[in-house]
Formats: sequence, C-alpha cells, structure tokens
Amino acid sequence: MFEPGHLHIARPALQPDDVSYDLHIRYEVSQTDSGPGMHFTLKGDIKGTAVNESFDLPKDLAYNFASDVSRLAEKHGLPKNTDLHEMHGQYDAMFEDIRDQLDMKSGDPVKPEHLE
Repeated sequence: MFEPGHLHIARPALQPDDVSYDLHIRYEVSQTDSGPGMHFTLKGDIKGTAVNESFDLPKDLAYNFASDVSRLAEKHGLPKNTDLHEMHGQYDAMFEDIRDQLDMKSGDPVKPEHLE
C-alpha cells in the first residue's frame, strides 16, 4: 500500500518454507553531505524478527532506493530471490513521488564520486 512518503509491503508465509514479511518504508527529503537527498527508514519484521534500519541517499542516487532496501532486508533474513519489486506499481509510485519531491528530471547527471 502506497501513500506519499510511505510504502507498506507485506506477505504472509503460505507454505512452511515461505518467508513472511511486513515492512514499512518511510522517506523524506533531507540534507546529505553532498546536498539535498532522501532519508529512508525501513521498519517492520521479517520472519517475526524486528527490522529497524535507516539510510540516506543523495539526490542523484535516491532513485536507487530499492537496491538499498533489498540489501537491508536480506541482511535481516529475506532470501535473495525474493522480489520486492512486484508490488503492482507501488514501487513505481514511490519512485515518481521521490522524483517529484527532489525535483529530479530524466537525464539529470549522477556525480561520479557517488559511483565509487
């Protein structure tokens, strides 16, 4: 379920070997070391274990939030083959909201130092 500034994704375990998760991704414009960016918070649980992580991304990398969310979720037990992107357009709505909040345009450059 998406609303600006918040994405809630959940999946119950349907089989004994399934992994359940209930995660809230919240985000807001913030000031990073290199200027405007986004502050993200990932809270909820994976397999009944609490998750509470946060991270910041500069404006030019904020569109790549899904990679960081997946990495953190895997750190807390979500299998690597779990596809959090299949949220029926909810990630797309979040992506567009982030672009709008940061006034990002297609073709905006990425700072080379952020790729290191």
